Amino acid sequence: MQETPEAKKPQWAMVIDLDRCTGCEACVVACHAENNVRIAGEEEAARGRSVNWIRVERYLEGEYPDVKVRFMPVMCQHCEEAPCEPVCPVYATYHSDEGLNAQVYNRCVGTRYCANNCPYTVRFFNFFPAQWPEPLWKALNPEVSVRSRGVMEKCTFCIQRIRKGEEKAKDEGRDVRDGDVNPACVQSCPTRAMSFGNIADPASEVSRLSKSGRASRLMEELGTKPKVIYLNRGE
Repeated sequence: MQETPEAKKPQWAMVIDLDRCTGCEACVVACHAENNVRIAGEEEAARGRSVNWIRVERYLEGEYPDVKVRFMPVMCQHCEEAPCEPVCPVYATYHSDEGLNAQVYNRCVGTRYCANNCPYTVRFFNFFPAQWPEPLWKALNPEVSVRSRGVMEKCTFCIQRIRKGEEKAKDEGRDVRDGDVNPACVQSCPTRAMSFGNIADPASEVSRLSKSGRASRLMEELGTKPKVIYLNRGE
């Protein structure tokens, strides 16, 4: 069978080892800094208008009194069968040929249909324009747009870093190698709980870890086929 051009494209995925996650939230801070994610503030957060492209969920494991707190980072799952995509009336969210759930901000008209259809609650609506008091605006990443009021935003697996890695590999006349691309959350994790790469490459770390007996996907019974794989805690 002839290989299609799409089949040659990397299929980006992430593996998160819950045995290593300490809940430090370094990934959350790195994501905010890398992607110009605005700070909603205490008042807006109390109204349910917080904005975090990645959040660390806490859950309890065990029976009292032997109860332990566990942590699970949750971001856009970049589902293969994403429920957010078919409901967008302006095609602002779509599935790319690299397996990403892409978001085109200048198409978005703020219907919030995608957020209502997302079972993972990982999409956020900009109720107000982002504000960074002096001198914080100088720390904004020039490679990432500052989203305007009235659009949905979410994790993109740091698409700007993916493109930079692909362009560098092209300039060097080679394919993207495992480890060439690391989103901000992966780079910042002190315990290396996160891995990122091309799951279509059998030699990649992500591909190898995804075949582990500990591997599972969040709410996989919904049939969304997420590209984020969690490694459950060992016994």
